[in-house]
Amino acid sequence: MEGLEKLTAEERELVLALREVPPSPLRDLLKTLVAELARFAAQPGCGEMQADGAPCTSAQAACDECRKMTALLEGLRTRLQAS
Repeated sequence: MEGLEKLTAEERELVLALREVPPSPLRDLLKTLVAELARFAAQPGCGEMQADGAPCTSAQAACDECRKMTALLEGLRTRLQAS
């Protein structure tokens, strides 16, 4: 994969954190979830329509789908920090 040698410090930290999770069904689920979240964030492809009728393609937009995903992730983060 081209460009992996140019990981930022944050990207390296994420990869190393994922590698530290011992093999288990939880790790498998985590890897799948992280990959799916990254794909969604890169190209949300929300079903919401913009004023011009075109589908929303930006996570910068404040559509319902992006707001729901942001709220879900913020809720999960809060729960993890509380544990």
